Amino acid sequence: MDLAELQKQLASQQGKLPPVDKWDPKFCGDIDLEIKHDGSWHYMGTPIGRQALVKLFASVIKREGDDYFLVTPVEKVGIRVADSPFIITQWQQQDGQLVFTTKTEDVFVVSMTNPVKLKVDITTGETLPYALVRTNLWARLHQNVFYQLTELGTEQLKDGCKQLIVQSGDYHFSLGKL
Repeated sequence: MDLAELQKQLASQQGKLPPVDKWDPKFCGDIDLEIKHDGSWHYMGTPIGRQALVKLFASVIKREGDDYFLVTPVEKVGIRVADSPFIITQWQQQDGQLVFTTKTEDVFVVSMTNPVKLKVDITTGETLPYALVRTNLWARLHQNVFYQLTELGTEQLKDGCKQLIVQSGDYHFSLGKL
């Protein structure tokens, strides 16, 4: 599959997501649902074992400020997120582009539309790379993915310090300071 076919396939997948950004239902309260630091989803303290249910919830998550919600056209409920709602667990390189896949099977091409930025991990306080999955929803790179991507990086001077820079097409991003 070439890059154009891949982008077409990804665009069709993204079109299947509910338009949560257009929904503004009334707030119905918080529920005891938490996305842990490792990306696992828990309801009332118990891990949700059905991946299909987790994927469904992940498709209707919305972030407003620092708060996360599950939304439908008629209701919005608050949930807790330890750091970020998604974890990048897989990657591949195709025609010079990096394609990331989250634990909940969101797939996207790393680019200006889906950039990678260094952010502070709320739980650990470390500065780590995160990728924008969709509107205002970020994913932390799993440690294995991070280390695999370091093999692609080159040392460059950026913002006055040495950083490890990785390229995806015409887009370049930092994995951190050296």
